[in-house]
Amino acid sequence: MEPMELFLKATPGNFRSIMEAAEAEAGRKINCVMSDAFFAFAGKMAKEMDVPWFPFWTAGPHSLLVHVDTEVIRQRLGYTGREDQIVDFIPGFSAVGVADLPEGIVLGNLDSPFSKMLYDMGLALPQATAVAINSFEELDPVIVNELKSRFQKFLNIGPFPLTLSPPFTSDEHGCLHWLDMHKTASVAYISFGRVITLPPHELTAMAEALEATGIPFLWSFRGNIEGKLPEGFIERTSSSRSGKLVPWAPQMQVLEHRSVGVFVTHCGWNSVLESIAARVPMICRPVFGDQKLNRRIVESVWGIGVGIEDEVFTKDGAVKALELTLLSEQGKKLREKAEACFKRPALKAVGPDGSSRENFKTLVELITK
Repeated sequence: MEPMELFLKATPGNFRSIMEAAEAEAGRKINCVMSDAFFAFAGKMAKEMDVPWFPFWTAGPHSLLVHVDTEVIRQRLGYTGREDQIVDFIPGFSAVGVADLPEGIVLGNLDSPFSKMLYDMGLALPQATAVAINSFEELDPVIVNELKSRFQKFLNIGPFPLTLSPPFTSDEHGCLHWLDMHKTASVAYISFGRVITLPPHELTAMAEALEATGIPFLWSFRGNIEGKLPEGFIERTSSSRSGKLVPWAPQMQVLEHRSVGVFVTHCGWNSVLESIAARVPMICRPVFGDQKLNRRIVESVWGIGVGIEDEVFTKDGAVKALELTLLSEQGKKLREKAEACFKRPALKAVGPDGSSRENFKTLVELITK
């Protein structure tokens, strides 16, 4: 049995046991259930307990919509849709192709435990008292309106990078001091999250592109570097102060630094929101899940980033993307658009009387009534 299948079989029982233990300790019944939206079983438990269910969707609104509309998509495209088909029958998806959709919608193993879990989730969420999401209404009003029509209540309460006080994070590797030495919007910040490690040939291609262009870079490189980068790359770039590799970086503070001009990212939703909050355009190299869809929206719908040809780094492709975002007039326009069309509306949403602030008040009222 696969680890995911084991997890999905064990979690509902464990979840129920924890709730029963909490009730016993508190001496009173649970009056609502909040859960990750993935856990559709939490909705069933809430119904059995006759209490409200408040699922929270941790990814973006576009991926949420395709999971809720999975059956509609399958009926229109078939269960084995062609990758070149466009999903233009969903409002706001005129630039989105089947190849951009998360696996489990019409591509991949539709019978896997994970695909079935996502399908069940899409059926269950419309029954929730309210669905909350880490986003803001002004980000994509067309998609927000579609989701509002699918749910009893749909509450955008983000973006969290702007709603939460920044946690104290040490900068033990001197990232911010190093950035201080560079010109405004001149540095490429590279990070592919906590889980993803790209194949060595792609890491090598990115390293070769950085050396070829001479563009300064800060690279948050998780895991063992040995054998994954060109020989002498670290020594050459560190001695010339053109590059810095660290095992960890205070990402939000890095993105907000004046010298960072582009974020090379896997396009996980949190990273996309952090880029928006810091008004930094993206070079997108998605890997799995909702990341391909996020990349398509960032590049083709919002116009605040660029993709990589065939979604694989080559030296030439990386050079092209780096030069476009950091050395061209188009890169300047990407930053201006990220500021005017995304960061400013995001700040307004979390400000006094903003949409996200009001939605959060609504969520609290629903939970506490």
